[in-house]
Amino acid sequence: MRLLLKDMIEHICRYTIGLSWIYQGIVPKLWHIAPLERLMTANFGFNAEISDLITRGAGVGEVIFGMAFIVWYRSMLLNIAHCLAMVGLLLFVLVMEPSVMLEAFNPVTTNLPLLALSLILIAQLKTHVKPA
Repeated sequence: MRLLLKDMIEHICRYTIGLSWIYQGIVPKLWHIAPLERLMTANFGFNAEISDLITRGAGVGEVIFGMAFIVWYRSMLLNIAHCLAMVGLLLFVLVMEPSVMLEAFNPVTTNLPLLALSLILIAQLKTHVKPA
């Protein structure tokens, strides 16, 4: 029973994190570039065409990362990369467009829970006993 619960927790973390990355790559970056995405890259002074290319490139990267996470969710390196990305993206928004932090679904309400799920996976990895 305990092993089943551990596996269930791992899979909830695995798919929530992976599918979140895939969704964030597809919907606001590839399928339809969200105005906020355009604003964030425009803050660097890029014109609309370059801004869209950067945003779409980031979307492809997010989809790849999400798929990789679903496959290799037990990788400590991938979990650490995910944690660093969540903190980094939160800080990026805080510096570049702080008004976003006042919105309903902001990086605090999205990134911190995803960070917590990766910390759960990291804790699971540290307690996982490898066969001799």
